[in-house]
Amino acid sequence: MKVILKHDLEGYGFMGDIIEVKDGFANNYLIPRGIALPATEGNVKHVRDILSQKGRKLQREKEKAQQLAKKLEGTIIVIRKKAGEGGKLFGSITATDILQALKELGFELTRKNVPTKTNIRELGIYTITLRLHKDVSVDIKVDVKPEEED
Repeated sequence: MKVILKHDLEGYGFMGDIIEVKDGFANNYLIPRGIALPATEGNVKHVRDILSQKGRKLQREKEKAQQLAKKLEGTIIVIRKKAGEGGKLFGSITATDILQALKELGFELTRKNVPTKTNIRELGIYTITLRLHKDVSVDIKVDVKPEEED
């Protein structure tokens, strides 16, 4: 079944995209939750009209995201956690920890900017790709160090 996305849906597409999904997924999940509309002629025209109206706003958001990406480029954040032998962490570094470290550096980002599968469980330096806009992403480095004991 063809549907038009009313909101960005990770792994499927962005607002306004027409995607092909299984009938059950569309009828039982996407349409009842207001995530998508059936791809009829009227709905396609309606969504295209809304997208053309939002075009300027989206362009401004993209420009802001590009400016933020330039500031974030090359950023290295250091996160300290308790670690055991062999560099294994007690717990893990999550998206929330990364957002908190970025906030301390003066960058205000939201949970949707950090990939959902960001769980770091060992010491070391990791590269994380932040999605600031659907067309703008930036790589930052996360340096996980052991917490120093007093």
